[in-house]
Amino acid sequence: MDYSNLAVRPQTVQTNTICRKICTLCSPMMLNDCRMSHNTAESKPVVRLVEVSADEAGQRIDNFLARQLKGVPKSAIYRILRRGEVRVNSGRIQAKYKLCAGDKVRIPPLRVAAGSEPVVRPAVGMNLERRILYENNVCLVLNKPAGIAVHGGSGLSHGVIEAMRAARPDAPYLELAHRLDRETSGCLVIAKRRSFLRAFHEQLRTGEVNKHYLALLAGQWQGGKRTVDAPLRKNQLRGGERMVMVDSEGKQAETVFRPVTRFAGATLMDVELRTGRTHQIRVHAAHIGHPLAGDTKYGDAAFNRQLRDLGLRRLALHAHLLEFSLPVATDRVTLSAPLDTDLKAVLDRLESP
Repeated sequence: MDYSNLAVRPQTVQTNTICRKICTLCSPMMLNDCRMSHNTAESKPVVRLVEVSADEAGQRIDNFLARQLKGVPKSAIYRILRRGEVRVNSGRIQAKYKLCAGDKVRIPPLRVAAGSEPVVRPAVGMNLERRILYENNVCLVLNKPAGIAVHGGSGLSHGVIEAMRAARPDAPYLELAHRLDRETSGCLVIAKRRSFLRAFHEQLRTGEVNKHYLALLAGQWQGGKRTVDAPLRKNQLRGGERMVMVDSEGKQAETVFRPVTRFAGATLMDVELRTGRTHQIRVHAAHIGHPLAGDTKYGDAAFNRQLRDLGLRRLALHAHLLEFSLPVATDRVTLSAPLDTDLKAVLDRLESP
């Protein structure tokens, strides 16, 4: 079946002491060169005054500073905000202050530690560029591969957004518009303008973004369409591990399951997200007795072993269809991300019922 259409200050004193000892063995010219290199390295960063553009308006000052001060820890950013070293229009502000177009932001001098910027291999960005499904002047949508996080953190030096910024160093603005799990593939939206990001988030809030996934679930699905409306609560401990669980005190979550293809012992489903909770599809699928293939957190170990024998090395979840509106257009953008060959191969190996 064809599924394709579905701030840190460096420690310089010790280094200089060592260098002076070494340089006593050097010629006078080499000694002067060494001193010049130290003077350059020790040159102090200067205060910057940055005017907020219309496209940057509406964001919080702490998020604005995080983009202006690449590599500076968030703790340092909040510290300079508390101390009043950051000024907007010559006045002190809090971290929750939302910028307006024309605001003049004083950014104090902060050094970024060498090596604080993530090192991204050029091949990663090139591969993502080849997977772009759609692009205009305000956004782009790519078919994210499984196995790469959308952003760095939690031990990861980089993700999709860092790789795209490295591939496009002259791009003035690139931000994630939403998220996908690391092992989930498919449609991922990146904003190129803050105005689009605001509009897209508003569509998410009001349910105007249509998101459909292809998911391979365990067991024979009985009947047709089924809606699961079960609240989810994050960070519940089970066996020492933080989980998302169905809980009456959790946040409302709604998922619609529709069977696409039935196999022996498994069913390929079209899954529509009506809300966007963490791990929503995975938890709802397990909750109704049809866990997701390849899910080591919420899934069935025996089912996962069977699928692994067929070549499954990832989560069998793919964001295959996305529909949204552009801020200044009346037409809807509808995109479909084809399945990667590894997941298609697993489906081809499954037997008919």
